[in-house]
Amino acid sequence: MGEMIATRAAYGEALREFGGREEIMVLDADLSSCTMSCRFQELYPERFYNVGIAEANMVGIAAGLAAAGKKVFCHSFAMFTAGRAYDQIRNSVAYPGLNVTIVGSHGGLTAGEDGGTHQCIEDLSLMRTVPGMTVICPCDANETREAVRALVDYKGPCYMRTGRITVENITDSYPDYRFQIGRGVTLKDGCDVTLIATGLMVQEAVRAAGMLEKEGISARVIDMHTIKPLDEELVAKAARETRAIVTAENHNCYGGLGSAVAEVLVKKCPVPMEMVAVNDRFGHSGNALELLKRYGLSAEMVAEKARQVMARAAQTD
Repeated sequence: MGEMIATRAAYGEALREFGGREEIMVLDADLSSCTMSCRFQELYPERFYNVGIAEANMVGIAAGLAAAGKKVFCHSFAMFTAGRAYDQIRNSVAYPGLNVTIVGSHGGLTAGEDGGTHQCIEDLSLMRTVPGMTVICPCDANETREAVRALVDYKGPCYMRTGRITVENITDSYPDYRFQIGRGVTLKDGCDVTLIATGLMVQEAVRAAGMLEKEGISARVIDMHTIKPLDEELVAKAARETRAIVTAENHNCYGGLGSAVAEVLVKKCPVPMEMVAVNDRFGHSGNALELLKRYGLSAEMVAEKARQVMARAAQTD
């Protein structure tokens, strides 16, 4: 495992690094020091606008800029981008297919002490159901940087989630790693069960695979950074070859990665499946790492779900 970096911090540095083109505009809803869009502002103040605590207005401005030919990145907490500004995202950005990337920082339970009102565990679901919306949830600093590199050239509406807490940087340790929107990455091969994870749960899936290996279980690990469009062929291939699937996400159990994978399996290769996710509850105020443990978002739970799904798969053989 590599150094500890928050994906929001990596995002800010990447936006600063790749944001040199004159058509790129950046908007923030008075949270730039939290979303880290302030890093772009330091270098390109003439292309940065703080619209204040007015997320719906921010998305409307972004739509206008995009309609005039700009590439726009707009920022706030995930609770406010995906939730408060949903109407404007749907009707003003996605409906006309405009070139706007909405970045939701502090996604999931790891908003920590901000409490259940700010711990957005529905954002991936909300954005995934918007027609034509691309949804990305990078797992570490390296993947975030590569996502931003791809997004500056991407055409169309996109939602990307970033996180508050530091996470281990792992993807740069895989020599064959390559980020591509809409394509998952197999970090570890295996033949007994497949662990498909997104966001910070990718690191937990890697740890779980190590635990299972000590028990003689060969677990495949897939980093599914793009939840929509989902890499359906990679999911179907894993299902055919391992016959058991576990998904893991820092999100509600409805509508996110687990739902997306299940939709593929039911069409292409029905196999036993288990989910590691928030079990349809709101979050609580508390330390982020303690919250993850309390809600079962851990390597230990991923490993336990792998054992359970393998037992179910054995019964169907």
